[in-house]
Amino acid sequence: MTEGGPVGVQAAEPADSLRPTAVVEPVREDPIVAASVGAIGGPMGRWAKIGASWWNPLRIVIALAAFGYIIGFWLDMGCRNELWKSPERYEHLCYTDIAPLYSLRGFADNLIPYLQSGGHQYLEYPVLTGAFMEVAALITTGLDRMRGGVDTLTTFFDVNVVLLFIPLAIAVAATALTVRRRPWDAAMVALAPTMILAATVNWDLLPLAFGGVAILLWSSKHPFASGILLGLAVAAKFYPVLFLVGFLLLTIRAGTWRAFARLVAGTAVAWLVVNVPVALANYEGWVTFYRFSSTRGVDFGSIWFAWTEVGLQGVSPELLNQVATGSFLALCVGIGWVVLSAPRRPRLASVLFLVIAAFVLTNKVYSPQYSLWLVPLAAMARPRWRDFLIWQVGEVIYFAGIWWFLVGYGIEGTKGLTGQQYAAATFVHVAATLYFAVMVIRDIYNPSKDPIRSDGFAADEDDPGGGVFDRAPDRITLGRGPHQIATSSAEPPHEADLLPQG
Repeated sequence: MTEGGPVGVQAAEPADSLRPTAVVEPVREDPIVAASVGAIGGPMGRWAKIGASWWNPLRIVIALAAFGYIIGFWLDMGCRNELWKSPERYEHLCYTDIAPLYSLRGFADNLIPYLQSGGHQYLEYPVLTGAFMEVAALITTGLDRMRGGVDTLTTFFDVNVVLLFIPLAIAVAATALTVRRRPWDAAMVALAPTMILAATVNWDLLPLAFGGVAILLWSSKHPFASGILLGLAVAAKFYPVLFLVGFLLLTIRAGTWRAFARLVAGTAVAWLVVNVPVALANYEGWVTFYRFSSTRGVDFGSIWFAWTEVGLQGVSPELLNQVATGSFLALCVGIGWVVLSAPRRPRLASVLFLVIAAFVLTNKVYSPQYSLWLVPLAAMARPRWRDFLIWQVGEVIYFAGIWWFLVGYGIEGTKGLTGQQYAAATFVHVAATLYFAVMVIRDIYNPSKDPIRSDGFAADEDDPGGGVFDRAPDRITLGRGPHQIATSSAEPPHEADLLPQG
């Protein structure tokens, strides 16, 4: 803030006279960005013609994503060829699941995932991710036939790297377009340190793309189409189903049940269309992922594993599912209280961030690429580089900690982090995530601190990325009367009026 109003907005110009295409400039709004632009000549001048070039903000943030992605690929170069199978992959922080699974799950033997095992374990990934892997395997096979004698593990990895940039670009674009006056917030997704380091550890960019487009479609008041994309996200990685928890909590407060029903219907339809044919073709192959998830014991990265590494009493395998699920549900009840008791209904991105953060903090396992699940939500929930980077530093510490711990895990005479040191890295990641969540909750209870609600362009908007939630009157609140956002009409909008007509 500066004298006379928010940074980047002229005090003499009323909000309703701003052009709809006005774009929030982080260099004038975010102190970290403002302090960093000196190296490129300082902020854009008053008479600069924004948008006159082909390089608009959307194209620039996608280019930034490509730049960060290339850096991540370059960092993986130390593991290529034989190091895919060597403990040095941990030491060099370039481990990936992609290369080894090519042979371990039968892709190298031209087996069809879920339908054929050929002596291998069935693929323990959701169907849409398995389909993506199969496409990459077919391309790898074709390249191998043309060239012959190539390292197919490395080729499979390279093919996946090329293909996975597509969902990364989609996720960045969806973030940029959800709140159209704030496309530069997507630079957080493009340049997040964990995105650079972990984008090609696994196939987690797929649900980021589908989930991002689902949020974009919801923001455009297309709940059924949003559900279709959310269903595809769930078919690629199961965690996006928890988005429905966030939507449900806001629906309880806003009473927008028709839109929520359409969202759920679209989600169910898309998930069933993808999964039912595979389940009917070979149930045992299809159900492997769900059995694996339900029977999995305490694993790396979880607070349950860290407790045992510092000598505390661990949770028994028989109780782990109940304890992890119960902890998550307890946090969801707390989030529900926040949603219903806040003086102003929270924004959708803020609630989704809190729900997914609650899940990753209580889950039985926390793989280092799981931090990617939160990156787009964090960029939309609290687009402030200082807090974003504080959280990311904690995640980078954990990223290094898990691999350096695995260098010597179960191997005598090797050098690596001790169990206590690894537990400390885990608690740093937990503390950093909690810090960002606390900042999001602070914004919820004090909307003037919310970067989006106080950027000077909000006018009468309530949640510019919230779709039918935006400016909808409250139906249920705790501890106060329903809160209604001022609108240009005398009567509050009915839910039917908040959905597209025709």
